[in-house]
Amino acid sequence: MADELLAGVGLGPEPPEPGPRSAGGAAEETPAPLEEGSSQDGDGSSDCSREASPGSRLPRFVPQGKTHFPEMFQTGHLLFYERFSAYQDYILADCKASEVREFTAEFLEKVLEPSGWRAVWRTNVFEVLVEVTDVDFTALKAVVRLTDPCLCESHVGTFTAECVRELLELKGQRLPLQELWVVFDGSGALDQTALAIEHVRFFYQHIWRSWDEEEEDEYDYFVRCVEPRLRLHYDILEDRVPSGLVADYRSLLAQGQGVYRSFLNLRSSLSACHADSEQENVSMVQALELYSELEQLKQKLKLIENPLLRYVFGYQKNSNVQAKGARPSGQKVTHIVSSAMVTGLLQALLRDRLCQGPGAEDMEVQFHSDPLSAISACYEGDRVIVCPGRYVVQGAISIADSIELEGYGLPDDIVIEKRGRGDTFVDCSGADVRISCMKFVQHDAVEGILVIHRGRTTVENCVLQCETTGVTVRTSAELVMKTSDLCGAKGAGVEIYPGSTCSLSDSGIHHCREGILIKDFLDEHYDLPKVSLVNNIIHNNEGYGVVLVKPRIFSDLQENAQGGAEENKAPKAQPRGEAPGEALEEPAEGAARRGGRARPGPPGQLEGNCEVVSELVAASAQKGQLRRKRLSELGITQADDTLMAQGLFVAVAENQFKWNGKGSFGTFLF
Repeated sequence: MADELLAGVGLGPEPPEPGPRSAGGAAEETPAPLEEGSSQDGDGSSDCSREASPGSRLPRFVPQGKTHFPEMFQTGHLLFYERFSAYQDYILADCKASEVREFTAEFLEKVLEPSGWRAVWRTNVFEVLVEVTDVDFTALKAVVRLTDPCLCESHVGTFTAECVRELLELKGQRLPLQELWVVFDGSGALDQTALAIEHVRFFYQHIWRSWDEEEEDEYDYFVRCVEPRLRLHYDILEDRVPSGLVADYRSLLAQGQGVYRSFLNLRSSLSACHADSEQENVSMVQALELYSELEQLKQKLKLIENPLLRYVFGYQKNSNVQAKGARPSGQKVTHIVSSAMVTGLLQALLRDRLCQGPGAEDMEVQFHSDPLSAISACYEGDRVIVCPGRYVVQGAISIADSIELEGYGLPDDIVIEKRGRGDTFVDCSGADVRISCMKFVQHDAVEGILVIHRGRTTVENCVLQCETTGVTVRTSAELVMKTSDLCGAKGAGVEIYPGSTCSLSDSGIHHCREGILIKDFLDEHYDLPKVSLVNNIIHNNEGYGVVLVKPRIFSDLQENAQGGAEENKAPKAQPRGEAPGEALEEPAEGAARRGGRARPGPPGQLEGNCEVVSELVAASAQKGQLRRKRLSELGITQADDTLMAQGLFVAVAENQFKWNGKGSFGTFLF
């Protein structure tokens, strides 16, 4: 078992190792293939391999501080698959949540040295060297004593070595294993001990939740909880998860732990109350409220822990930058961005941009060397003119006021690059933001290139070279994109959230995973987005040109509605019979009565346009039907048409869908 643990983390040979543990906790010994290059005959045992390669295979580190502690094993470097293999194959297997401690104790009994080794007891207040004399495997604790001489370093001046002795006596000389860092031993005899304690420490710090034991006792605890949490931890370490989502997750986790503690305290107090007393009744109500709140927090945590749902649903993130409003003086300022201002450039700016319109001679002008500082200095109504050049920014560009950001020249001449991992490239939350004639280039990013949280953002004659998602239009936000080019998104080129408005015209979306992704939620508070797609070229995307994400219940609802009244059926697009030059531009209610319309065009374009129209109108009608059903259940028999109207505004015409991997349109059901 000793070498098996090392083999599990890629540090040793692979002798016969335990197979998956049964529900009862017994491990069956099954042969495993030897490591490449090891002997295949009977002499190639694990003992011989260790003799051929004596010494520790784990790295070491020297603790920083004034006290000269001995070197310790460095075990925090383990990779995802190493921890995954240890938990799945050796420690947890298919145990229940209630059996985690039992399985862990059995694992430690097989690999942990019971005594005779030293470790550093590390806390937030002090560090002290101790010697382990025994291990209580059931309690996951070690019996220790201070070394002689005592090596202790306190981070608080008032906490002395004598205080440590008193604390250790109060604990009965027993310390949790996860608080011990094993002192390095070059012989290799303690490698397994150091690794085993690292696995226990990591599990209880990052994987285990205090409420896990009270969940349904199923045999898939590893699959349900350990694996997704482990993957999320490493995704965060590798900056694959947006920082806003990480903050949300940690906040939810802290809230859940607080609510669970309150719930436990209240439940304990209930046992001390007299039966049928008023205090017990009040406490029961409070306990139910806390339990309900905890369940909601747990569901939100699971949503983030699931790698698929994490990105399908996204998250409601608001811009942290607050709008400044109008400048106190009431004056509007023009900001000029240039790495180096020369006379000819200044004269051209005066001629083309600064001396136009009445009162131009009284305009205040400020000069900046980079776009980030210029935007940070803006107030409501200001204008930022970026001169030709290549600008590299390190932070997110957050636009909270209604400003104009324009390039002076062609988009390829004004390039703004974002390097390093971080948040969204451009964050817009202003009421009316205009961006034009610029090229945005992402490098090594984890979030989208442009996120519109609220308000209206107009992007015209721009190039967006993405790294992850492209443009995200959040609920209640509006995007108008004209004559622009978007490419390279590893997710969707444009993500359109429910309740938002998106108008794309004369633009190209290509070489993304999906061209346009339209999100629809079952929640009645989220309306379908208002979408307008006119004269765009959506091509060379890995998946669909346009994909609609909607609840699976809509599919069931459509099947149930086939036998109902005609007005409850989802309409189909009717591309034929319309006058030339006429596009579909009407609310969902009108479309539901008369059928969707799409402007006739070349055969290659017509199919994709009509397919998009048909599915969006059908989804709107189904959602209206579901809302009517809910109102009817509440006793509202005659629903007001204005209340029922979804406001789906569709204009799909003259778009070209070419060479998309899965076709022009698809639907994803969740």
